[in-house]
Amino acid sequence: MRRIAPHTLILASLFVLGACAPATEAPTPKANVETTDTTTTAATEKARLNAWFEDRFMESVRAYPQQLTSLGIDERQDEWNDPSRAYALEQLDRTREDLAEMRELFDYDALDADGQLSYRLFEKNADNALAGREWWDHQYTYTQMRGAHSSLPTFLMNNHKINDLEDAENYLTRLETIDVPLDEYTRQAKAKFEKGIAPPTFVYDFVIESSRNIIAGNPNDAESEDLNLLLGDFKKKVEKLDLDEPTRTGLYERAIAAIVNDLTPAYERIIAEMERQKPLSSSDDGAWKLPDGGDYYSARLEVMTTTDMSATEIHELGLSEVDRIHSEMREIMKQVEFDGTLQEFFEFTRTDSQFFKPEGARGRAAYLKEATKFIDDMKVRLPEVFNRLPKAELEVRAVEAFREKAAGKAFYNRPAPDGTRPGIYYANLYRMDAMPVYQMEALAYHEGIPGHHMQLSISQELEGIPSFRKYGRFTAYSEGWGLYSEYLPKEMGLYQDPYSDSGRLAMELWRAARLVVDTGLHDKKWTREEATAYLMTNTPNPESDCLKAIERYIVMPGQATAYKIGMNKILELREGAKAELGDKFDIRDFHDAILATGPVPLSIMEEQVDLYIAEAKAG
Repeated sequence: MRRIAPHTLILASLFVLGACAPATEAPTPKANVETTDTTTTAATEKARLNAWFEDRFMESVRAYPQQLTSLGIDERQDEWNDPSRAYALEQLDRTREDLAEMRELFDYDALDADGQLSYRLFEKNADNALAGREWWDHQYTYTQMRGAHSSLPTFLMNNHKINDLEDAENYLTRLETIDVPLDEYTRQAKAKFEKGIAPPTFVYDFVIESSRNIIAGNPNDAESEDLNLLLGDFKKKVEKLDLDEPTRTGLYERAIAAIVNDLTPAYERIIAEMERQKPLSSSDDGAWKLPDGGDYYSARLEVMTTTDMSATEIHELGLSEVDRIHSEMREIMKQVEFDGTLQEFFEFTRTDSQFFKPEGARGRAAYLKEATKFIDDMKVRLPEVFNRLPKAELEVRAVEAFREKAAGKAFYNRPAPDGTRPGIYYANLYRMDAMPVYQMEALAYHEGIPGHHMQLSISQELEGIPSFRKYGRFTAYSEGWGLYSEYLPKEMGLYQDPYSDSGRLAMELWRAARLVVDTGLHDKKWTREEATAYLMTNTPNPESDCLKAIERYIVMPGQATAYKIGMNKILELREGAKAELGDKFDIRDFHDAILATGPVPLSIMEEQVDLYIAEAKAG
């Protein structure tokens, strides 16, 4: 039976967030044609293995009630995930047992190619998770980008549906017990701080403000015009139910009590701990400041890129790509007859009013409407370049007010598998002068169609592969696809406005510059100010955009490097396939080779493209 040596990598949530290092090399395919008996044996073995995978997947999902809710599974809807280290270690023990069981029960060599791929991915995910316990403490508990202080309220608002009285009561139970996970996270933040693992000083004000926003508003009166955020969400959902007035009133009273007695005190404890830590915190920004910070950052790069590229190699690639894209942008300057330097062109696009919607509700509504139109127009063109199309619906929304100041520029939430929740492309319209209209088109393609919505929806709609692959996540794959999806429409004749095309280039430039500043911050010990200055000099993004981005990269080491490295790999594989196949190359089939496996490391993506090339050559 085949064995694959484990690699030491960072902890990733098994199945759902399965980040992966370079995958183990696949066996060389056999040249001989399999007999019918061998084919039948392989199919039987694969069916057994897939059934085992589904059992393990559901066991893993049932261990996390919030994941059940996200997947539309009506179990444990009144519970939160257990965030304790003890529980995480318990789950790692189960992972170790599952890995040993798979290796004992199933013969790798008896599986077909797809079964072997599933085996390898499960094995790699498990090895990564087990090795990653070394870095369990290194992720900051509360930051402006992520943390339970913002994710739990967002989960209630976006994921916890209320279709009947039982759903409403489950929502209330979660509201009444929200202090349990929040207090555990606060305890972890305190313990990490004592170990020297804490975010830079600037992070604290963001966390404090977001926490105060959650408990702001009137929590005592369901009829108030200034409702508390979660009381308002609960009321809006309950109003749609057919309930008698006493029942409805009783629900509101229970919600008010939960907010006053459970939610608010827990957030006050978060705020108090953040205020205690802030004056004692450091202004050092990079991962290098953490215990074994160099090794931690190397592990992060390996996980995020699914390559073995060093920080130095990534930094140099970024510098090279920035130079290349600058040259292409100078060609755009010629098209629009701009007379000046590249930096002067950047300043022009940062400041000229023609490039921005007005502040206020009217400008935000116009932005959302136009972004939706770009996506709707692209939907019609998809069959030209894709065989597979997503079934799930997509909505464009503004980031909610309570988190818009701290949130990123744009992001995507995947749809519910059962169709009860659409995919959501969130645009952050907190400041309209940070959302130039010349980037609107590329941003819509990246977050929506043919970008994240298409890739993630198709992934979870795939048939015949184990669920852990449908819901797996490899950042270089998904974000590489998102950036590739900005470029593909250019080849389809879109970006008719040269300024819109400059926006596309500006966003690619942004991702190239990320390679420079992420490695600069975490490997070369750049300061926040130095990294921000680099972006200001080399990209057209406004200062507020540059500062917010650098603050994001500081608290998420390595994540920003995945985009450009993933995109470059897809383009490299596509050009190789074109060269190999000539007239036999079909871009729709090439996209199938990328999308039909679900998320995979870049090395496995290359294997799948090689298989596509071989099959196309064979006719």
